[in-house]
Amino acid sequence: MAHGGLRAGLNGRHHRTALNVFMLVVVAHWAEHLAQAFQIWVLGWPTPQARGVLGVPFPWLISSEWLHYGYALVMLAALWMLRDGFAGRARTWWTVALAIQFWHHVEHLLLFVQAQAGTPFFGQAVPTSLAQLVLPRVELHLLYNTAVFVPMVVALVYHLHPNAREARLMACTCATRRSTAPAAA
Repeated sequence: MAHGGLRAGLNGRHHRTALNVFMLVVVAHWAEHLAQAFQIWVLGWPTPQARGVLGVPFPWLISSEWLHYGYALVMLAALWMLRDGFAGRARTWWTVALAIQFWHHVEHLLLFVQAQAGTPFFGQAVPTSLAQLVLPRVELHLLYNTAVFVPMVVALVYHLHPNAREARLMACTCATRRSTAPAAA
């Protein structure tokens, strides 16, 4: 990626590949949250034993604030790094996902700080985020991941099917077909 560096390459000729890899990771993570919810609400497992697919054989994955914060940070960075490849409506929706992920990251940072300090905040027995004061952690993280995932999917649909104006602004070749219709006002 000689001209423009990593970010230019990720938002240009490598945008489709970068998005595919990123979405594979995002969907796998979201599936873990869905599996955990299924274990609790359908199979009736107690919450401490409902650890998703990978958390059952590797229980430390669920309890590692390093891993959870690291994922939230990588997610935030990827949303930011891939944003320039989007135009028009797709960029708006991608930015919505980025904003929600920023807050989700702040919540994980709060949990991470408490875990590293060994001092839970808010008078709680365990590290607790602000939103956990209202919603239990399993439900909250399923909600957060869904709230980030949905605008990402909307952004991808608009990105793959741009109108003529958006297609002209795109530096990548992600569009399944370039629209020839006049751009909407």
